[in-house]
Amino acid sequence: MKYKRILLKLSGEVLAGSKGTGIDFERVLELANEIKECADLGVEIGIVVGGGNFWRGKSNEYMDRATSDYIGMMGTVMNALALGDAFKQLNVPVRVQTGVEMRQIAEFYIKDRAIRHLEKGRVVVFGCGTGSPFFSTDTASALRAAEIKADVLIKATKVDGVYDKDPKKYDDAKMFTSITFLDVLKQKLHVMDSTATGLCMDEDIPIHVFNVNKKGILKRIILGEEIGTIVTN
Repeated sequence: MKYKRILLKLSGEVLAGSKGTGIDFERVLELANEIKECADLGVEIGIVVGGGNFWRGKSNEYMDRATSDYIGMMGTVMNALALGDAFKQLNVPVRVQTGVEMRQIAEFYIKDRAIRHLEKGRVVVFGCGTGSPFFSTDTASALRAAEIKADVLIKATKVDGVYDKDPKKYDDAKMFTSITFLDVLKQKLHVMDSTATGLCMDEDIPIHVFNVNKKGILKRIILGEEIGTIVTN
């Protein structure tokens, strides 16, 4: 295996599937099953999930930004619980941890406890982002990846990798198979937000971007196939 411990970033929209909003549980089960295939190889897996299928805090101009972000955090908890339930249905040991304490729903995030779960072969799903407003789930992914000492941050997207421009708008968009963090920042390629990219650069955590809608790719990445785009120093 190329990677022993990974941090997987899933957007909320991925869990919505063809519905566009809310949770498509069939799609959640499909994703959980693909992740299970990697866990069965012995890979230690942490997952940060977004909440965009329920709420987009930054785009709400009528509400206090901090309040809006807290509402978004609740969306990530709903997604984390749905994903956790899917793993349980597949008999995958799982723990859901949240950056805001909610004892009746999930464990409160503690770094050493999360690492212990990973070492015991449990998938750990992180909700609530960083637990603080003004920080995206991209930043939360980079932060958790650094804290659990992940070998790589794998970002699931709807495109095959990182392009020099939007491939949905431009037919001549070119995909990078590899690119440096500095070039991503200089060219403003928006692989992740600049805070997340900078943290991964500082901590030397590669970001691997792939198309989550293509079946079996995550396992192939774990096994070392050169798919999608890898961002490194």
